Order: sequence, then C-alpha cells, then structure tokens
Amino acid sequence: MKDHAASPLTDYIQYGEQEMLTRSEAFYQNIKRRHSVRMFSEQAVEQTIIENCLKAAGTAPSGANHQPWHFVAINNLAIKKQIRVQAEAHEQAFYAGRAGEEWLGALKDLGTDAQKPYLEHAPWLIATFSEKKGGIKAEDKHTNYYVHESVGIATGILITALHNAGLATLTHTPKPMSFLNKICQRSDNDRAYMLLIVGYPAKDATVPDHAQIKKPLTDIATFLV
Repeated sequence: MKDHAASPLTDYIQYGEQEMLTRSEAFYQNIKRRHSVRMFSEQAVEQTIIENCLKAAGTAPSGANHQPWHFVAINNLAIKKQIRVQAEAHEQAFYAGRAGEEWLGALKDLGTDAQKPYLEHAPWLIATFSEKKGGIKAEDKHTNYYVHESVGIATGILITALHNAGLATLTHTPKPMSFLNKICQRSDNDRAYMLLIVGYPAKDATVPDHAQIKKPLTDIATFLV
C-alpha cells in the first residue's frame, strides 16, 4: 500500500465463532421483522432518536470517503403538507397510466395507489439527497465518486438503524422528485434520492401478504467453495 496517514484499528472486536453464529442469527431474526408500513400513527418521535440514526447512516462507506449524501429530516406540519400535495400530483399521473401496464400490474398485490396520507400522518419524513460534488469538508467542490452506490448504502444503514430503534419506515420515490429540492431548500448540486417515512405503525397497520414473500437463500446467493 502507498504511504498515507493512518491510525491503528483499536475498536474492532473479534468474537468467538459460536458468538458470531449467535449474533448473526439474532440480527437476522430482528431485521426480518422490518416491514414497509403505509399506515402510521401520529405519535411523536423524539428528534434525538432521528439524529442518532442519521449519525449511524453517516458511517457508511463511500467513494473516496466523500460521503456524498445529505439528509433533510422534516417534522414541520406545513412542509409535510407541501410534500404530500406535490407527491400526490405526480402519483396521480403515475397511476393514471404513465407507469405502464406492466409496472402497475407489479404493484397490484401491494395495494398501492395515488393517495399518500402517511406523508402528513407520520411524525418524520427524511429526504435523502445525493451530491454531485463535495468532499470531506462542507465547502469542498470536488467530483464525487460512486455516488449512487454510496448513497444507497447509507440509506440502507439508515433504514436498519431506524428499525433497530423501534420505528417503522416506508421508502417513497415519487417521479420526478425535483420538487423536494425546492421544498427542502437544496441547491442544484443535490439530487433527490429517496423519501423515507418514519414513525410508529398505526394500531391497525397491515402488511401485504405479497410483501412478506422473500426469496430463499438459494435464489439470492451462490457460494463458490
């Protein structure tokens, strides 16, 4: 390796094989309870919990360590209303035919439609933006690398952290999402990547049977040993 400034790895913990097996199974049992929810309670969620989960997302690996993401956490009722109005306008066109028959057919078993009341009901919306240029410092304007991959990993960690904290989530990607730039006061350097709906599930929340079908390990992984 080329010379570079580095520090000793001091916070790694090596577990015994049996503990590793136990921890991996426990994590699987925990994460498989994560479900996308479309019915949210209006119960408040402490901002510090959201902050901790965002800090966890910020630990994600990224191209050249530029960390090309920005999260806008929204609790303001008026702003959530703006987002719902804009998102539903785009969704109306989507479900009216813009999506095409195949896509709409794929969504049928999930029971989705153009109405998105959870955009107002859930206590928090988190808009994730990818950044075209940036760097380690906020004022940096370097080219960012592997932006899509980096932001995707960070978003996955965020969803996992929120679930681990005891919150339900829903990923939402209205097309186009450029209206989020204006509402969230982000520059042209930012591109809306995903909107996360976050909160407690409503008492009568349901999960579509179709969404609970997960491919077995033999379908998603190959081992070359």
